[in-house]
Amino acid sequence: MTGGMPLHAAQQLARHAADTGHAGLVITEAGRTAYLSCAAAALAADVDLLTGIAVAFPRSPMVTAQIAWELADATDGRFRLGLGTQVRAHIERRYNAPFDPPGPRIRDYIGAVRACFDAFRGASPLDYHSDHYELTLLPPVWSPGPIGPPDPPIDLAAVSPWMLRLAGQVADGVHVHPLNTRTYLADTVLPQLAAGAQRAGRHLEDFEIIVPAFLVVGDTPDERDRWRELARTQIAFYGSTPNYSFIFDDLGHPGTTDALRERQKAGDIAAMSAVITDDILRHFVTEGTWATIADAIGDRYAGIATRVVNYFGAIAWTEDPQHLARWKPIAEALSHIP
Repeated sequence: MTGGMPLHAAQQLARHAADTGHAGLVITEAGRTAYLSCAAAALAADVDLLTGIAVAFPRSPMVTAQIAWELADATDGRFRLGLGTQVRAHIERRYNAPFDPPGPRIRDYIGAVRACFDAFRGASPLDYHSDHYELTLLPPVWSPGPIGPPDPPIDLAAVSPWMLRLAGQVADGVHVHPLNTRTYLADTVLPQLAAGAQRAGRHLEDFEIIVPAFLVVGDTPDERDRWRELARTQIAFYGSTPNYSFIFDDLGHPGTTDALRERQKAGDIAAMSAVITDDILRHFVTEGTWATIADAIGDRYAGIATRVVNYFGAIAWTEDPQHLARWKPIAEALSHIP
């Protein structure tokens, strides 16, 4: 996983990822766009490229569809379009775009993007109508036209049971939030995805479950401590979001989000991290030495995740470009786990 980055750096990271046995990159969107980093990486290496996620609502579905279409073409079908709603404050106050109602809106958005794909391929005229989007004009000169690869798969970011059911109903895969535990994955993610798929008369055999993992790996305590404390800080940051409080409740730690928000409002980052005790932390991290981490990842995610994403991978690579090479035998071992 990486955020958007300077484009030459994205190309270098893609080459290193390919050389070290990684299947691909998941590129998030924050200060830089995910799409431009995907384009740079696509021109540098033959790897899977996933936006994880690109923010949907500030862009017209047509704009998103055109970008995804070109990236699918450039990667020969190795691009997956990951979309998410973001949160209200960012959509309304940073992007100045409509947010409500986020669930029904993202459902219509995915339908609109797929209608654009059909129109680009010439399968049907552009004639999409929903509660939130209407697209009815695509003169030939404005269409990118057919491409060789299939339509880009569309994955949806989902946390709540409602959004997980929607992903199972209308998407090709789900981006699970980094704030995930084995309990949450087994008791919430899988059943809700299956319920959504059943509602649509679908099956999940080819459905992608993309799971970011806080991997705490190192052969010395100091090496592991660095990643463990970074994970603790990230969990505190994510856990301060009210919508995610149920994840802590399910672990038997009610009130965790309230405690995090209280310290966040006081601007006390250290106190926020302290809320995430070792007992809480162990549910969110996968820990091991370089010799044992592959088994630890397999034990936690086999039978649940179709793609495990190294949350700290790009951070470590930025500090040491040779770091990814240590993951090559691990990536090869994990590729054989069903």
